[in-house]
Amino acid sequence: MFEPDRVRSLWELMEYRAEAPRRAPMFFDESTRGSGRALTFGRVRDRALRLAAGFRGLGIGAGTRVMWQLPTWPLTVAVSLALARLGAVQIPVLHLHREREVGFALRQSAAEYAIVPGQWRGHDYAGTVRKVADGGVRVLSVADGLPEAEPVGVLPEFVRPDRATPTWTYFTSGTTAEPKGVEHTDASLIAGGVGLANALGMTETDIGSMAFPYAHIAGPDYVIAMLLGGFPAVVLDTFDPAAATEAYRRHGVTMAGGSTAFYQAFLDEARRRDGPGGPGPAGRLIPSLRLLSGGGAPLPPDLYHAAVRELGCAVVHGYGMTECPMIAMGTPYDTGEQLAHTVGKPVTGARIRIARADGSEAATGEAGEVTVRGPMVCRGYTDPALTAAAFDTDGWFRTGDLGLLRADGHLVLTGRLKDIIIRKGENISAPEVEELVRAHPAVADAAVIGLPDRERGERVCAVVTLDGTADGTLTLPALTAHLRRSGLMPQKLPEQLEILPELPRGGPLNKVLKAALRERYGGGA
Repeated sequence: MFEPDRVRSLWELMEYRAEAPRRAPMFFDESTRGSGRALTFGRVRDRALRLAAGFRGLGIGAGTRVMWQLPTWPLTVAVSLALARLGAVQIPVLHLHREREVGFALRQSAAEYAIVPGQWRGHDYAGTVRKVADGGVRVLSVADGLPEAEPVGVLPEFVRPDRATPTWTYFTSGTTAEPKGVEHTDASLIAGGVGLANALGMTETDIGSMAFPYAHIAGPDYVIAMLLGGFPAVVLDTFDPAAATEAYRRHGVTMAGGSTAFYQAFLDEARRRDGPGGPGPAGRLIPSLRLLSGGGAPLPPDLYHAAVRELGCAVVHGYGMTECPMIAMGTPYDTGEQLAHTVGKPVTGARIRIARADGSEAATGEAGEVTVRGPMVCRGYTDPALTAAAFDTDGWFRTGDLGLLRADGHLVLTGRLKDIIIRKGENISAPEVEELVRAHPAVADAAVIGLPDRERGERVCAVVTLDGTADGTLTLPALTAHLRRSGLMPQKLPEQLEILPELPRGGPLNKVLKAALRERYGGGA
């Protein structure tokens, strides 16, 4: 009997699913390389074997360090599976990254090979690697054709990796400091995928979707859930709400998402097609859709309720990070109140502890730093000093996030340790103020930041975009009056208001770049 908790390799999962049964679809390829055609689990496995044989002919084997920077294609998953079959160390780099990030990843990881698209969407990926590499990196380009060979007589016997030796190095995307190299094993990624699969409850009758970068930590997480549940996914290498909607309708997608930004995009698309209020039950944007899921950014309660009402599906949000791909996740069985105001319960295998500043455990309902233990936690960083700082003396990983555990076991995130504004000695959670600012009828989106202030230490600055349907503009007195009516204490009221046509965003999950806002309005502090 198949027992996922005993599996240590992504390749073992692929072999299991490819044989049960081989004809089941794994991908519907709606990427720029595909035409909507179905690729079975068996076909993807066979392609991965041929790639593994081709890579082996070049000298890639156990422990070989291979960076790959590829869009979300079925081929990308096959490349990743091939490297897992060989026991290579994989270094995924987002296809959005350019010279600075690619050069850093190559140097820090000591990559020996780099697999890239070649020329794609106006960018020369191969040229970038050759420009920034210090030498000794062999470039393999999809445009030139990746090596493939018949595996019989070429591939060595498969060796299961152990649970301690890292087989993946991810680089977190930083804005004010160099990225950190996060080391995972196949087993830690599989543990995250098991947590996701159990929370979502996807089965062979479902059809999922991948419109986010597979090179993100969520990529293997999601594919592992597919291999466990046996469901296929529609693949998009670029996300356009209108095009995604048509592809999802055509294939009968039952679960979509990726992050808060995806929820909002589908909601905007529904409103664009049907006007304010969204489509009625008989005319839903994606009639087959029963579930939106994701994470990576806060989910405002008003967005949750609007998506449920106007898209006609459940919305379950989760919490994870590069260092720990799944920590907590909502489920379709949670109440609307739990889904709107929490990020769910700890996933299978994860333990959450809320720590006070002195390291002691916080009481139920008391806020503190979120710490986590479990098989999905990374083995550490490429920098031993960072590893030592990230784990407390009892082995709990310090997430840097602030939150509390409710009596019902659900986790509420209240902010980041680095997203705290200290005004006259008072700690102010920026997400708390942001949620109330967004509730103003004239505000479409908001980010709250701390700016240096000689008198206060830091002053509170709200940066907003305006709702195009609102009359007039927004003034600081009008905003603070709204916040006072919302019950916000005076010490937390913004002292500065800035209005932009759009907030700067970046990364695979389209997060607001607060460092850029601080640079713009406060000299980078």
